[in-house]
Amino acid sequence: MKAYSVDPQTQEIKELDIVMQANTVYSFFNSILIDEMTTLDKHTIYTDEEALSSAKKPFFIGEQLLVGNALITGKNGAEDAEVTIPQEELASLVNYNVPQFYSDVLTLVQKSDLNLYRVFELTKEGEDIQLNTEWVLYAFNMADDKTKEYFITELKKALESEENILAHMQKMAQLALNATQN
Repeated sequence: MKAYSVDPQTQEIKELDIVMQANTVYSFFNSILIDEMTTLDKHTIYTDEEALSSAKKPFFIGEQLLVGNALITGKNGAEDAEVTIPQEELASLVNYNVPQFYSDVLTLVQKSDLNLYRVFELTKEGEDIQLNTEWVLYAFNMADDKTKEYFITELKKALESEENILAHMQKMAQLALNATQN
């Protein structure tokens, strides 16, 4: 079945012919800890959950931050399928230029057990909203320089005091949510 791999180190997108079995994704990354994202319509993006702690290179597909190599398969309902997005279209969505804010934060948290995509729930005006750390970074990256500086300073403090980093990110997410207009 046709799939793609994206290597941010070499900045290459390769077409692969894979046989999808129960262990294919785990074998691709040589890891049992896999993150799975569905940000591409009718496709699944797989990454190695340990890529952050291994200081792998980050990149974007659209606005989705990814760390390390990615494996992309098509999706047909709950089943993996052949990719349908043309390679050129995928290439147009890939951006290897990562803003300094992201690089600084990823370097700081790489020794923590933080997962960028683990969902947590917050409440704003009585409505429950599901977010993750990747969203927090996205939100703060759009802020002014002073706010980004505040974020990094507070993150450093949390890391030095060995605070639960996921709890810290939830607190930052709440601040970002509170700052948004309805």
